[in-house]
Amino acid sequence: MPKPFVLQTEDLDPAAAAWLRESCELVAKHFSEPGFDDLLARADAAVVRTYTKVDAAFLDKAPRLKVIGRAGVGLDRINVAECRRRGVEVVHTPDANTQAVAEYVFAMLFDGLRPRQFLKEATDQQRWNRLRRDMEAINQLSELTLGILGMGRVGSRVARIGHGLGMDVLYHDLLDIPESRRWGARPVPLDELLYRTDVLTIHIDSRPTNRQFVNAAILAQLRKTAIVVNTSRGLVVDAAALATWLKATPTAKALIDVHDPEPFGQDYPLLGLTNAYLSPHLAASTATAHVNMSWVVKDIYRVLMGEKPVHPAP
Repeated sequence: MPKPFVLQTEDLDPAAAAWLRESCELVAKHFSEPGFDDLLARADAAVVRTYTKVDAAFLDKAPRLKVIGRAGVGLDRINVAECRRRGVEVVHTPDANTQAVAEYVFAMLFDGLRPRQFLKEATDQQRWNRLRRDMEAINQLSELTLGILGMGRVGSRVARIGHGLGMDVLYHDLLDIPESRRWGARPVPLDELLYRTDVLTIHIDSRPTNRQFVNAAILAQLRKTAIVVNTSRGLVVDAAALATWLKATPTAKALIDVHDPEPFGQDYPLLGLTNAYLSPHLAASTATAHVNMSWVVKDIYRVLMGEKPVHPAP
């Protein structure tokens, strides 16, 4: 029997690729490169990451496909319903980058609240004193209320860290979160979360009803000094509304790691705002998270062998 043919469309950890190659024919070809469609027509499986769009047009070119493996968490670029309608399973790695993203939330918060100055040369007393005065932070995190919008895996980890830092932690979620996953955070209605929070960190998924969930009406309920953090998906925030709010509220800040689209162009509403801090989708960018995500190959192989996957897409 010939080995199953697996098409790798974006980066994969070498160890995970080597593991899959022992039992499958694995070929790496970026979706933008010539010859990709010819390989897709042969594929029994495909392993994708952040930017490969799996829609009806993609599936039309893949008549042999049995499984799509998303090396990561979010499924907003994969039409899961269409895949399932065609008998194509979708698997992913839902907990692969939880710690990395949660850490990055606080890395951004420290950048926004606790500015630092690193000295590369000796300095005189006058400059030394001026630096210490100018870099004094207004708040400690322990003085602030952390509001978590979406208490899934990452939201729960953020709650744990925030609680450990002495923050008052509130959250809002559609589900009843077990006490063991709250880490001292208290559930509140959405309107209470918004008007009581100093830091609003967004951890909702990319389902259609969440598109531009954080809009002008939501932002209007925040404090004038609020900090908005988004490390979930760019499409859940209305960037134009956020830009308008930031311009009208110069004492507020936005720390944004994910965007719609990616990469964004010169017309992106948040560009050039002094109180908007934009990073290029770095929250999950750790070597450990990359390795964890790449091991989606195990579920790909399970499906190819007729077994049930451990982490099917919801």
